[in-house]
Amino acid sequence: MSEASFDWQDPLLLADQLSEEERMIQDSARDFARAELMPVIVDWNRNESFDPELMKTFGGMGFLGATLPDYGCAGIGFVSYGLICRELEYIDTCFRSAVGVQTGLVMAPIHLYGSDEQKERFLPGLREGDLIGCMGLSEPNHGSDAGAMQARAKKVDGGYKLSGTKQWITNSPLAHVLLVWAKDDEGVVRGFLLERGMKGLDTPKIEGKVAARASSTGFIMMDEVMVPDANVLPKAKGLGAPLSALTNARFGICWGAMGAAEFCWQAARDYTVDRTQFGRPLAANQLVQKKLVDMQTEIALGLQSCLRISRLRDEGRVTPEMISLVKRNCTGKALDISRLARDMHGANGISDEYHVIRHMVNMEVINTLEGTHDIHALILGRAMTGIQAFTA
Repeated sequence: MSEASFDWQDPLLLADQLSEEERMIQDSARDFARAELMPVIVDWNRNESFDPELMKTFGGMGFLGATLPDYGCAGIGFVSYGLICRELEYIDTCFRSAVGVQTGLVMAPIHLYGSDEQKERFLPGLREGDLIGCMGLSEPNHGSDAGAMQARAKKVDGGYKLSGTKQWITNSPLAHVLLVWAKDDEGVVRGFLLERGMKGLDTPKIEGKVAARASSTGFIMMDEVMVPDANVLPKAKGLGAPLSALTNARFGICWGAMGAAEFCWQAARDYTVDRTQFGRPLAANQLVQKKLVDMQTEIALGLQSCLRISRLRDEGRVTPEMISLVKRNCTGKALDISRLARDMHGANGISDEYHVIRHMVNMEVINTLEGTHDIHALILGRAMTGIQAFTA
């Protein structure tokens, strides 16, 4: 019997734990991302641009709504979907975010809380990328404290009139379908499907972002926007509905963060092996090797945690707290790894042509996105102690 060998790029043999179908999906996503997305990302990031036609390409690849079992969606497992997120964010956060928002924050809530008519009307177009969706929950004065939202939906004949502002909304400047959460006359959080062109609706872009620059991010501004009853999600009542959507997004972020961390680690390894200083490679130094091994260790362990919650989700046994734990760990570790990789590149680390500085600032975003590092600590602390610590 031959002795086992160590694969430094896959130290715990994650690939061996995947099914043939999962490996094929990962390979397809990897080939696509590196051939089609890597060549454009530096330019898109520099110019704060995102081509909406890419959503149709994502649709053609089967990425959009990939875990949904019907309405023409791919119906793949959560491991496979996670692997797609990993490969997309290996290139850049904007690509994983575009797929994640469309899939987890728009299509999944419509599928779960919508009427049959709403599903038939919106899901096929969102699946194909012909329609672009966004979700409006965060507001200028209320990010983590979503329950204190100020957006209001006043009941009128035939529907509701929505007023308020949502901020930091991925894809809002491009979206055709805007899933907005607002409180009705009784103070109950409801979901409303707004459509571009509705009177009183505006979605200006947020300019000058330092991070996630290739994502189109904006506001949703509503001045008595008339939303017909047919566009109200009938099964979504209460804050639990939007929070369940956030759980979907957090899941994809777990895998995506590890993808970005992998790029930074591998780039730092290659750079320090190839870069000669004082007559020998940088990687010959003990401190450099320790840093690379610290990166390798955190990524290997993080990927195992991603795989575990994915298997549990496929089995219907995952909890929001499990996803909080993994999201908090993976985004925090990815931020540390990207900062370290930037440092190991020296002066070249601040050049966008080396990519690591872009990943580093993007990791600042995802460490905050869909629940900050500290908010997830409070979620887990509450589960551990039974004591609510969100309020004084």
